[in-house]
Amino acid sequence: MDTMIKMIMSDMDGTLLDNEGRMPAGFDAMIGELRRRDVLFVPASGRQYYALLREMGKYADDFIFLAENGTYVKYRGQEVFSSPMKWTKIHELLELAESLDGVYPVLCGKKQAYVQPRWKPYIGEAEMYFPRYEFVEDFSHIDDDIIKAAFCDCERAEAEKTIYPAFKEHFGKEFQVALSSNYWMDAMNLGINKGVAVEKIQEWMGIEPEECACFGDYLNDEQMMHSVYYSYAMANAHPKIKEAARFTAKSNEEHGVLLAIQDMMEQGLL
Repeated sequence: MDTMIKMIMSDMDGTLLDNEGRMPAGFDAMIGELRRRDVLFVPASGRQYYALLREMGKYADDFIFLAENGTYVKYRGQEVFSSPMKWTKIHELLELAESLDGVYPVLCGKKQAYVQPRWKPYIGEAEMYFPRYEFVEDFSHIDDDIIKAAFCDCERAEAEKTIYPAFKEHFGKEFQVALSSNYWMDAMNLGINKGVAVEKIQEWMGIEPEECACFGDYLNDEQMMHSVYYSYAMANAHPKIKEAARFTAKSNEEHGVLLAIQDMMEQGLL
């Protein structure tokens, strides 16, 4: 491959950010280099759009923001792509969540996120990913387009065991069900994920998969690995992501994204 890379997608948690949730030193300098080379940067995250702005607000007019695991894409404040869910289906998801022990739902809207008052002891966990939120007694009174339903195992951090199997069994053929971390599982419209959102951006921008790179670490990044040629799994990634990726980057704690991009520059790929 000798095609120049025109667009780079990066997951946030466990990938670009360190284990304390901090941006890597040198990020601004790297973005300056990418700008000079006319390379687009795309944060690709399960986080809320407003959580991405909180971290990267100074780049609001530069980045394409792929938020909520691909269900909401914005550029310069304008919606590029979204996939609202039907309320009848949302209620079915909530009914299953209520039948499980210790599962805390968040409904993710375009305007903000919505949580029930019982979230209060754990609201710090929700605020990390959904800084714009509202407490509601009744989800059915929400006036918003819901693009994702997120479910948290706040107490045990074992979502892969406590939440995912039941949702996969009941709704695996109706929804895209994806683990975002040990704590979180997300449900979106079927066929919607980070990979599909990347393909929508590629089509919109007229950029080929061979002109794109991506970085990820967890199961919600798997489809994205298949949407670009230069796919990188972090050294700390889930084994399935390492299988899906063509390349490996150093861990998030070692600022592997920045090091790999520097390597691309040295190879003349950027």
